Amino acid sequence: MNPLLFLAISVAGGVGAALRLAVDGILRSRIRIAYPLGTTVINVTGSLVLGFLVGLALTGVLSTEWRLVLGTGLMGGYTTFSTASVETVRLLQSRRFAAALGTGLGMLVVSVLAASLGLWAGSRF
Repeated sequence: MNPLLFLAISVAGGVGAALRLAVDGILRSRIRIAYPLGTTVINVTGSLVLGFLVGLALTGVLSTEWRLVLGTGLMGGYTTFSTASVETVRLLQSRRFAAALGTGLGMLVVSVLAASLGLWAGSRF
């Protein structure tokens, strides 16, 4: 892999992680609920954007390099399915089964639907 491309993907991943932290912090400060809303919003919006980027790449609007930087780097750093997994386990441990189902299965279903919508929209360009 081109060293500059590797560097760009790495930097974009850092920017995505910082963006995730900012979005989660904003949501936590404004909406106080026991459900991990920030993680859900982050994963669903990240899936939508990643689907859109892939759609753009499939139609040739977005180059492979930019798809790697924005999709793998930025959206890879932004989304956080590992955090969603841990939050689901914590909800199960505290016997909050409906919230755990919403986080575990619900977020997955909605994220896949968002990715599909993004892919459809991106492929229309």
